[in-house]
Amino acid sequence: MKPPRPADRNAILANLRNEKMARSAHAYVRGSTVQFYEWLHSQRGRRLPHGPNVWICGDCHAGNLGPTGDRHGGIDIHIRDLDQTVIGNPTHDLVRLALSLATAARGSDLPGVTTARMLEEMMVGYEQALMDETDRTPERPSQVKAGLRDAVKRTWKNLARERMENTKPTLPIGRHFWPMSRSEKAEIKALCAGKEIQALVTSLKGRPNDASVELLDCAYWVKGCSSLGLLRYAVLLGVGGHDEQDYCLIDVKEAVAAAAPRGAHVHMPRDNARRVVEGARHLSPGLGERMIATRFLDHGMFIRELLPQDLKLELDTLNETDAMHAAGYLARVIGIAHARQMDEATRKSWRDELQLNRSKTLDAPSWLWTSVVQLVGNHEQGYLEHCRRYALGTAKRA
Repeated sequence: MKPPRPADRNAILANLRNEKMARSAHAYVRGSTVQFYEWLHSQRGRRLPHGPNVWICGDCHAGNLGPTGDRHGGIDIHIRDLDQTVIGNPTHDLVRLALSLATAARGSDLPGVTTARMLEEMMVGYEQALMDETDRTPERPSQVKAGLRDAVKRTWKNLARERMENTKPTLPIGRHFWPMSRSEKAEIKALCAGKEIQALVTSLKGRPNDASVELLDCAYWVKGCSSLGLLRYAVLLGVGGHDEQDYCLIDVKEAVAAAAPRGAHVHMPRDNARRVVEGARHLSPGLGERMIATRFLDHGMFIRELLPQDLKLELDTLNETDAMHAAGYLARVIGIAHARQMDEATRKSWRDELQLNRSKTLDAPSWLWTSVVQLVGNHEQGYLEHCRRYALGTAKRA
């Protein structure tokens, strides 16, 4: 496909987003955040527990968790995508994660009883995080271990092979990188000459604070699913002298209003980019300290350096044991992110609330099971309808 001109991007990006969402029901769930919150708004008569207002992910599907590196060289599993973050009800993250895991289980052709057990393990993992032992690392499931092993071994050359198709300091125009307009290039140049970018890229371990920063290349970045159509740019920088120059890839992404509902009477940054950065600093501090918010062509943008260790977890193929272990582990990651924002009394009160509405046959609250059953049916219907519309649209374009 010939890369489009900047004026022709939107229609092509919309088609790419529809294509991605048509690949599987799990992919559809990842790209349908708005549908999830439309369902949530329609359930106002249903009583979901309302926990303490804390920063939540807002789009807590399994693909938005994974290995992330911090600027000190550490690496662990955290929330890695926070476009939808708000101060709100932590229950929303639990239900969204449960839907994602249930859809992954269906895609792996696992029986329905496994989904029930996954929800049980989810609640065990989440409630453990609300106890005082939040610093104790649980046993990682095999797929998480594999993801971490891959992340630890990755270097800039690995990142270059995946994102740039070669290890030369350029971004090849093609499928993933598209041409930019003159105004976009000028704005990127001005952005990279500023002190904020200098401080961001020299904050990583091993880089001198006074290292020079050189703009090597930039391009419009075709990346993600639900975010396709928003402004997004890849910026390749050289850090340090030419003899021992280090390379870094900067992700410059537009922030828009969150679909996730905020809690009542909470105060968040009005600027969406600052909201994303603030949420990241609470939920995934190692990632949040690597991010800054700025303005770009009159849009709020958030910026981070993409480290080789920043990966998403792939849960497209699960066996029954891995499915249950992954559910408990990922829910615990979410629980730790929530719990660090609560004092001891708040954590205990929230844990007690979550213990309510348990049946004798399922050690998971009835509201979670009922929500997942409804959402799986709702999204399955939405997925099939999406595929029908996409197929008809493709046929008309042929």
